[in-house]
Amino acid sequence: MFRALSARLFQGYRTNKFPAAAPALPERFRGRPVIAADAKLDPSCCPTGALGKDCLDMGRCIFCGNCSKCGVVFTKEYRLGAFDRSSLIVKQGEELPEVVVKKDTPMAKLCSKSLKIRQVSAGGCSACELDFNVLGTLAWDMGRLGIQVVASPRHADCLLVTGPVSKNMLTALKKTYDAMSEPKFVIANGACAISGGLFAGSDEICAPLDEIMKVDFYVPGCPPHPAVLLEALVRFKGGSAGAI
Repeated sequence: MFRALSARLFQGYRTNKFPAAAPALPERFRGRPVIAADAKLDPSCCPTGALGKDCLDMGRCIFCGNCSKCGVVFTKEYRLGAFDRSSLIVKQGEELPEVVVKKDTPMAKLCSKSLKIRQVSAGGCSACELDFNVLGTLAWDMGRLGIQVVASPRHADCLLVTGPVSKNMLTALKKTYDAMSEPKFVIANGACAISGGLFAGSDEICAPLDEIMKVDFYVPGCPPHPAVLLEALVRFKGGSAGAI
């Protein structure tokens, strides 16, 4: 016991200050893209069909950076979560939009102090799942913000879905959703859940998540960085990051 207490005192406080302060993002971090008004976009360079002739769909984007050569610039803006699918469309010549905190949503009214999440991997590659799990570690500690993962959907306020919803996972996903009590909310986390990502069009994939059930919040990325997801969860429940 003495050794354990000594080790803990030696370690000190290890949780980062985000969201009270801006997150420490890696140098190669790719955030919300912007497209110059004079950019000549080449949709053929995009592996997921996210890039159009005059716009980019973050719901399809895997942030690979291929489109950087034709005028798309990836900023350090990490606040990517959106309450509606159309907000994920980046138009050519458009500046970075203002991040709006909504305190009057049903989620904010019911979950502002406590958000219980049941996470389901609907056929994912484990990237989104691993970065979500990171939020429960000492470095991020989302529990300090009232956000917790629960084992049973009957205890959950929110269903967080990762992966492209494969045919093998469709029944399990629907059963999990049906087991949740009302009111219940759904977050589509990552490009696969939002649009199918790299797996879109496969015979083994059902459909984008919002064609299967009502989605209340979208978090783009492949996978979303832990700071992106944590900020999104805080805003989903009506809060805001101190850096806003």
